[in-house]
Amino acid sequence: MTTALLVVDVQNDVMSASVNSEQVVATISSLVDRARAADVPVVWVRHHAEQELVEGSPGWQIVPELTPADGEAIVEKTFGDSFAETDLDDVLKQRGVESLVLCGAQTDACVRSTFYGGLYRGYPMTLVTDAHTTEDMRQWGVGYGPEDSIAVLNAQAAFTVLPGVRGSVTTAAEAFGG
Repeated sequence: MTTALLVVDVQNDVMSASVNSEQVVATISSLVDRARAADVPVVWVRHHAEQELVEGSPGWQIVPELTPADGEAIVEKTFGDSFAETDLDDVLKQRGVESLVLCGAQTDACVRSTFYGGLYRGYPMTLVTDAHTTEDMRQWGVGYGPEDSIAVLNAQAAFTVLPGVRGSVTTAAEAFGG
């Protein structure tokens, strides 16, 4: 089964608001390096919105520590689910991708939506437990902190099963034969 690494919304403004962002960016960087070394396709996703993450703005850019290589797709999105009204599914099919390893931000928004969006579309999804992050969402009514959001999605991903497809988890150290 051909697998791709899907890097979601590791953008300047997103990461500046997220917990442990420096560590997560470093972890994602090592994942990207190992994926490339193993000839695993890397697909980047970048969110934009009219009020925040304005397309072309400095905050919208992928963090400078991570640079998409020539030939690596960058999928632009406006919804949390990276598949919703984007060409992501087509990009994956063109590359023969049948399963995804997922990392990025924000855990309780775009990462979660993309994890389930992939499963609903028939892609086995593997969440990298130490390569996603989020900001503190308590100001919007979430009753717990960002570390708990990360732990909750990690637990859910490990046990999610749909007809013919399942979720799983791995650590960055274990991904791509690490």
